[in-house]
Amino acid sequence: MRLRHGPPGLPRKAAPDPQLTRRRLWTARLYVITPDAEPDRVLEIAAAAIRGGADIIQLRHKTLARGELLALARRLRALVAAALLFVNDHVDIALLCGADGVHLGPDDLSIASARRVAGGKLLIGASASTPDAALAAVASGADYIGCGATFATPIKTEKLVIGPEGVAAVTAALPATPVFAIGGIDESKVPLLRAAGLNRACVIRAVGDAPDPEEATRRLRAMLTA
Repeated sequence: MRLRHGPPGLPRKAAPDPQLTRRRLWTARLYVITPDAEPDRVLEIAAAAIRGGADIIQLRHKTLARGELLALARRLRALVAAALLFVNDHVDIALLCGADGVHLGPDDLSIASARRVAGGKLLIGASASTPDAALAAVASGADYIGCGATFATPIKTEKLVIGPEGVAAVTAALPATPVFAIGGIDESKVPLLRAAGLNRACVIRAVGDAPDPEEATRRLRAMLTA
């Protein structure tokens, strides 16, 4: 059986340029992760974040069934053009929805296995809190690192808080790899990141819980690029 990727007679969307995608990753400053909310609310937050200037949107949803998660990922892919789209945990869903990348945690598919599955079709992110762990992740094929917990966060209470200085140490160990501070970051914490020489951050609640997610995104990105 032959699978069609679109209606006959219509031009197919060109595949993303891997080099362009990597350049966009390198220049990214604000990485917004979606909350565990109803799909329509996730889309609203993502759209607002894009209007506010977010560089990366990550779909992270721990409660949706996989079929629903794929449907939401495809809706997000149709929405997200001005930013990179990443999917948390699921390499297959990232590939099926045409995402730019996938972020893998310590309990997910290994980076090397994900690379074998995805080939060069996806950027791969990994979590690390020490220079040695980050170097090992990059050696295995990670394209960027999410580093934390930078500050205490109720989302992952078990994570060791390493502070901006800990993230700065990982950043210094990886001069050719983007490192994004993550964990408990909001507007009050960004000056502490900048004082440590950091200008990349991942946020969830600072945008998703904001009364005006678009304006919150705009302010955060301005603070990271000032």
